[in-house]
Amino acid sequence: MAAGMSSSPTTPPADTDLGELIHRADLDGLVRLIDAHCSTAQWAALLELRDRTRSAVTTGRQLWPAATLAEYRLALWAPAQWAARVLEEDSGRFTIGPLTEVIAQRHTFAELAEYLPPGPRLGFVANERAIRGESIEKITLERLGAPDVLEIPLTLQSWEPQYRLAVYTDEGVTAHPPTAPPAAAFRQARIRRDHGTVDDQAVYRATRQMLEGWTASSDGKAEITCVEGDAAAAVRALGVRHARLAPLEAREALAWLGWAGASGGAHGRRRGAAIGRFSAWWLVAAMADALDDWPLPPDEIGEIAEELVWWWWDGGEPSLGWELQIAVEDPAEGYSRAISAHDAA
Repeated sequence: MAAGMSSSPTTPPADTDLGELIHRADLDGLVRLIDAHCSTAQWAALLELRDRTRSAVTTGRQLWPAATLAEYRLALWAPAQWAARVLEEDSGRFTIGPLTEVIAQRHTFAELAEYLPPGPRLGFVANERAIRGESIEKITLERLGAPDVLEIPLTLQSWEPQYRLAVYTDEGVTAHPPTAPPAAAFRQARIRRDHGTVDDQAVYRATRQMLEGWTASSDGKAEITCVEGDAAAAVRALGVRHARLAPLEAREALAWLGWAGASGGAHGRRRGAAIGRFSAWWLVAAMADALDDWPLPPDEIGEIAEELVWWWWDGGEPSLGWELQIAVEDPAEGYSRAISAHDAA
């Protein structure tokens, strides 16, 4: 029995003939059969159901919801040797999050390594497991034929936060944001004078890439400004007239950036914690105009993040749905940026 699943087996549907269910394109019956296979740990049967419902498209039957559910459940609940079978390059296209993250929730890389096929997905699983604290040597990835897909360490650095991780269940996925600063931490922002804008294309692109799940896959909106001046001026350039600012530590800001980059906003497909962590590193490097030197030494990324001055800002309005409202000052350059991203739940 898979961990976290009911000890009472689900009663199979009256007609459990897979071929007949596929012939009738009976999605309800297929879902009941998937539940039954999971409850009784019939992983070989569940994999067969996934394969046959996926190939049913050649007969004009659109059974991809059943195929998607089957491979999601396999990645989430099945033992490593079965879960690894759904990490082909064309799988997981319609799941609520990347199967590389789903499978990393309950399986260690050590358990999966002998079953995972070589290729980029193996590298993403390693990155997901590293965020969860598993120690993985890059030489191990090379031996297994996994490329260094993100070019960031497979060990959390001392200056990094504990990134917020998604929790996948049979009902879906939950991905809570970090905790915003308390009300007492805010101060009213004062704009002393108008400041000139800066054309910071590297940071604009890095921010858009980080928030692509919000804007392309959901209904979110994202904007970033860069000005000569302080954080208040950058927020003012967003059109916010009465902003408040609360200080953030660098690791708190990175937790927010990682959470935003990992998500698909309120309605989009989740991108995964590995992508979120990479997005945070990439944006920090962009703020130092250092992308041409990528990959940077990890300590250098940490030093850049610590030298910047981070703020959470708001306009005094209540929080509605998903939001990322960060401002950051670069004391060395005299520049500040402000990010505003929102998506209605």
